[in-house]
Amino acid sequence: MENGNIKIETKNINAFYGEKKVLHNIDLQMEANTVTAFIGPSGCGKSTFLRLLNRMNDYIDGFRKEGDVLINGVDIYSKNTRIEELRKQVGMVFQKPNPFPKTIYENVVYGLRIQGIKDKQKLDAAVENSLKRSALWNEVKDDLQKNALSLSGGQQQRLCIARTLAVEPSIILMDEPASALDPISTAKIEELIYELKQDYTIVIVTHNMHQAGRVSDKTAFFLSGDLVEYNDTKAIFTSPKDQRTENYITGKFG
Repeated sequence: MENGNIKIETKNINAFYGEKKVLHNIDLQMEANTVTAFIGPSGCGKSTFLRLLNRMNDYIDGFRKEGDVLINGVDIYSKNTRIEELRKQVGMVFQKPNPFPKTIYENVVYGLRIQGIKDKQKLDAAVENSLKRSALWNEVKDDLQKNALSLSGGQQQRLCIARTLAVEPSIILMDEPASALDPISTAKIEELIYELKQDYTIVIVTHNMHQAGRVSDKTAFFLSGDLVEYNDTKAIFTSPKDQRTENYITGKFG
């Protein structure tokens, strides 16, 4: 792997909630314009690791980490890091759709307004572009003043993706983005992930191994805070090197 293509790198990451150690010496390199899936049983550390990548764990009392998290070679935990700039670069889509109780339009431009952008032409263009990229434009273009909470669950999740895209991140983190959705909405989200990787680096946590197999280029298998195996998704699912990976994928535990 060429260094120029490494988007995200972690070195010797250990993480703690109080005295409890939840991640053990995680070294991982994720390439630009790929989808990386984190799989593993509940409580294995995959969501904690995901939230390290945009410092969401900073809000949790008693949380601390050791080691380095580099994005484009820059340590995001250095004193010089501006959190708001980091979150603009590294967007996050959560498990449950969380649109604001505002119009569809205002949801999409929320981050831009925080940045002080007031130009209506710019905001209008961002709304159209982001909703098109999140495959929602054709469904809502005539109802942009409608309350976002009136949308279906699947539409709300795509709106949250549009809201993330509007601030032009380079990385999108997704924590179980389809687990609360029906199969048709899930398929739309998966299709969208596949399309978005042309322009973004995507990291997804999923309990659904079929989903990991469908959408990701690389898969990391976590177990009890350890990174057991990390490889091309096809290799992980067809010829895992570690017996624990094989046991998990074949349903022997988890």
